[in-house]
Amino acid sequence: MKRRMLSALLILALLAGLTGCAGRPATLEEAAPETPEVAGEGAVKTGLSVTTSLASSASAGPEAEGLAQTDVTIVAVTVNEEGVITACAIDAVQAKAGFSAAGEITADLSAPILSKNELGTDYGMGQYSPIGREWDEQAAALAAYVVGKTAQEVSGIAVNEETRPTDADLSTSVTIAIGGFLPAIVEAVENAAYLGAQNGDELRIVTTGSFSSGEGAEGAAGMIQADVNIAAATMSGDTITSCVIDAVQAQVSFDAAGQILTDLSAPVLSKNQLGDSYGMGTISSIGREWNEQAAAFAAYATGKTVEEVQGIAVDEGGKAAGADLSTSVTIAIGGFQALLGKLAA
Repeated sequence: MKRRMLSALLILALLAGLTGCAGRPATLEEAAPETPEVAGEGAVKTGLSVTTSLASSASAGPEAEGLAQTDVTIVAVTVNEEGVITACAIDAVQAKAGFSAAGEITADLSAPILSKNELGTDYGMGQYSPIGREWDEQAAALAAYVVGKTAQEVSGIAVNEETRPTDADLSTSVTIAIGGFLPAIVEAVENAAYLGAQNGDELRIVTTGSFSSGEGAEGAAGMIQADVNIAAATMSGDTITSCVIDAVQAQVSFDAAGQILTDLSAPVLSKNQLGDSYGMGTISSIGREWNEQAAAFAAYATGKTVEEVQGIAVDEGGKAAGADLSTSVTIAIGGFQALLGKLAA
């Protein structure tokens, strides 16, 4: 199984280049040194884009175990009032867990889920890359390349049939397919809002993630769920100047013969994308949906240092104890604190 999964990882990395939460965050500082600086001062918008797919999951066969795979592409940007990208960070999560032809989970669901930037050289693309560059290096190079461009200019970046860049200035540092990144960057620009960031603040992406299991849909022998928490934040020194929080909850169900029951072609929406459809608002004691509470926590964390966020008081249930936060956030906040705690890494 390990050999099969490693091979799949390498093939997907080389051919798709789009799909990979603990450890090192993705930052603009890690981009290529030629990253341009957009002149100017003042407020900039912060935007986040999250794209999720289960399409690489597979049923168990006579000679291969089944695979529940959640691929999450993450882009964060800051944008000035002219619509020009002033900073960009890119990361991805590739969460894999196996199951047998008897419908039994074979993966260690307690294992950490690391993003591709956190994996770094352990992701294993560098040794196969024609330019000898790892996935995180290529993602950082693309992020640097779009700084100074508008969404329209990003959409116009030339690619070949495999969606690999053809522009000489980019193709020397990025050889992975970028067809999925470009619309994600555009979406992040479109999602951007004034949340407190200033031009020149450092932009970061941080993620945390875990697996869980259950019975799944009717008729399922089992279900594997990947939970990925995501934050895009800007920093001025140790202080958070803007923040956007989102999360993905992706499930793959399978029967007693190891055949997948989930529609792998169906869209997998993040909690922010689901909005009211997530269904928390109807049962919340304050009538607020998950995305509203996540936004309220992000706003509360803005202006604080990472240490101060970690020091927010909680009750025995992990919920905010202070009246200034508990009136707008009633869900447990320990996960949010752990997520933003990684900004200090």
